[in-house]
Amino acid sequence: MAQARRRFKVYYGPESETTTATTAPHHAAPATVTLPLGEILPLLADAVNSRRTWLSDFTHDEITITADLYEVILAYQHHIRPSA
Repeated sequence: MAQARRRFKVYYGPESETTTATTAPHHAAPATVTLPLGEILPLLADAVNSRRTWLSDFTHDEITITADLYEVILAYQHHIRPSA
């Protein structure tokens, strides 16, 4: 008995009201989503702690953050560096 070929589907996230039946070409610019950091941070922290390999797919992606968050991150980075 031959095994049936498995077909994998690409998951694009939950369907939204603005989603149409047709899909954009693969070469189209990626869509952007604006959301509160508190909504995604726990998920990213869990993915880092769980060492999810899919994170490496996004290591070169650029993100936009507010200037005050950037200053806090720089201060934190300086604080956690070991003293010489």
